[in-house]
Amino acid sequence: EVHPVESGGGSVQAGGSLRLSCTASVFSYRSYCLAWFRQAPGKQRERVATINSGGGTSSLDSVRFTISQDNAKTTLYLQMNTLKPEDTAMYYCAADLGATWCYNADFRLWGQGTQVTVSS
Repeated sequence: EVHPVESGGGSVQAGGSLRLSCTASVFSYRSYCLAWFRQAPGKQRERVATINSGGGTSSLDSVRFTISQDNAKTTLYLQMNTLKPEDTAMYYCAADLGATWCYNADFRLWGQGTQVTVSS
């Protein structure tokens, strides 16, 4: 089974960078979609970036946020650059094991989240 566990969050100043990691061993699955979501206090959860088993990606901000996997397909990453205070949120890793496309994925596996705080 896949049990996402996030790490890499922290406090940074505006303009800084962070790389989030999520353990998600999906190497045995033919089709899947992995995603990063975030939720700030008082706001709705927001999809930040996705990657599917074919390597296709999407991102809320393709200039600043890059999603990737390691070659072994065991770890998911989110590289975040030029961070802004509005990026402050809890970031979650999620998985849909079996999804062909991410646009209609049903994310049923979630991690506990890792906090990202960006100060001005």
